[in-house]
Parts: sequence; C-alpha cells; structure tokens
Amino acid sequence: MINQAIILAGGFGTRLKSVVTDVPKPMASVCERPFLAFIMDYLAKANFKKVVLSIGYKGEVIQAYFGSHYKGIEVEYATEATPLGTGGGILNATATCTDEPILVLNGDTFFDVPIDDFYTFFNKHQSDLAFALKPMTDFERYGTVVLGEAQRIIKFQEKQYQKSGLINGGAYILRKSIFENQGFTIGQKFSFESDFLEKYVDDLKFSGFVVEEYFIDIGIPEDYAKAQIDFSKWINE
Repeated sequence: MINQAIILAGGFGTRLKSVVTDVPKPMASVCERPFLAFIMDYLAKANFKKVVLSIGYKGEVIQAYFGSHYKGIEVEYATEATPLGTGGGILNATATCTDEPILVLNGDTFFDVPIDDFYTFFNKHQSDLAFALKPMTDFERYGTVVLGEAQRIIKFQEKQYQKSGLINGGAYILRKSIFENQGFTIGQKFSFESDFLEKYVDDLKFSGFVVEEYFIDIGIPEDYAKAQIDFSKWINE
C-alpha cells in the first residue's frame, strides 16, 4: 500500500508571469481555487494519509492555505531556504516521509493516474523508480521516453516535434534510498532530470507505466487557460 506523497511546489512559474503574478505557480487560481487543491483532492480521494509539500518561493502562501491537515491528510512542509533543484527538492522532502514507497508529483501538473494500479506495477516490475507516462500526438513542448522490453525505460529524448510518443507525466513512485545509494545527500542541489534520470537510466531499473487518463501541465499560459475550461466542466458535472 502507498499512502504518502511528495508534491514539488517550490517553482517560480516564470513562463506564467503574464497571467499569474502574486502566488507560487501551484497556487495559480483555476476555477477560483488553487490548482494545487485539485491535486490534494485527488490524493484525498485515494486515501493518502500524509503529503509533504516541497516549498520555496512564497511558500508561506501554500502553508496559509493548507495548514497542517487537509481533508483527512496530514500536511507537512519541506522548505528550501535556497533552491535545491528538482532532485534536491525531492531528496530534501523524503526526510520528512515516514513510510515508503513514496508517490512524487509535480505541483504544476495534474495527471489522473490510477494509483493502486501504478503501485501494483511498481512492485510487479521490481522497479527502482516507476514513471507514469502519457501518450501524446503532434507535440514539441515535451521530451519523450523510450521503452524497451518489460516496460523498462531505456532512453530519454530531447524536446523536438514528435508525431507521437510517450512523455514523462511528472508522477513517480520511488524509495527514499534511491538517491542515497548513488551518493546524493540531503541539502545537495541537483537536477532530477539531468543529474539523476539521464545519468542512471542504464544502471537503475526505471519502469514506465503508460496511462491514457487526463493530463495537463499549467506551465504555459495556453495550457493554464485550457485548465480553466477542463476543470469547470468537472465541477459542473
């Protein structure tokens, strides 16, 4: 069973500054609620017991909104006094987790991954790290992930136009020891993507769980606008 999660919520939201100026990117208003609240609702529905929010830029806004409990979830905070990068932020937050494996999510994406199935996949494939991957067509905003036998990830490809491919949906299952075993230490600044994933793809077992469910990344104004439309439909259903 998996019941603890980390959400990376410390981003500046540089590309959204034209439409979101006074809050961290995960707190951008979608249908008059913070985007992050929809992610927390998703975890509450999946019966998560604890969520660690990795915060930095204007983290006090996030703390003021969610407090120490949210819809039955214990909420704790891992604060970055100085930016630690995506990898450093995850590792810093793992110290606050008391159970494992851990679900890790990006605070600016919503991916409706069936968590029980994802967890079963992680165990079945004896993964060091499991990714939720989203099939997409006609895109160039994202890099792609290449799968080999037995759903093992064998390559990460740079952003370029693709007729079709699998993208990293920003949802992972991992154990706390995965970073320590490669010599990373808490407080160290490093990129999850370039310093860890790309570096160790041949040495560690990274597995890709392909999910067709809804996915959105609000990192650019166009998709932020799309989220307003999509989420309003759900609210009104």
